[in-house]
Amino acid sequence: MDTDLKCNHLNCRKPLIDKAVVTTCSHIFCVECANELFNASRLCPACESSLSEPDDVVVCSLHPTDDYKTSVLSGLSPSIIMEICSRSLSFWQYQIHQESSFQQAVSRNLNDRNAQLQKQLENVIREANGEIRLLGDKITGATIYIDRYLASLRARAGA
Repeated sequence: MDTDLKCNHLNCRKPLIDKAVVTTCSHIFCVECANELFNASRLCPACESSLSEPDDVVVCSLHPTDDYKTSVLSGLSPSIIMEICSRSLSFWQYQIHQESSFQQAVSRNLNDRNAQLQKQLENVIREANGEIRLLGDKITGATIYIDRYLASLRARAGA
């Protein structure tokens, strides 16, 4: 798959490249976040599932060698290998769904923020236009005053 896995810790979300920490509740974290988050508790930071068993949280290589893949799967029955494949596909399906949901939430938040900023901009433009009208009125008033003053000076000079 071309989709990159991302750390499921919302404050991190960095793409996972080499190693990651995977939970039995189908979450995945970068090693740095896992070291910080799992020291405090054996609860999944993403869903708060209990992770009390030794294999509930494991460090895995995201790009295992062919020799490793062969040695891990060798000796396993085809039904177990198919079960492993099914679980792996379910994990990926869940991660893709979670990423889609996250991106939709980000999009909604950005659209909401854009609407707020648009309203603020409209208010600023309305206020600026009001100020421009007031200044235009002042200029018109000043121009009329100057024209009258100049006319009175001309009238005195001509008299």
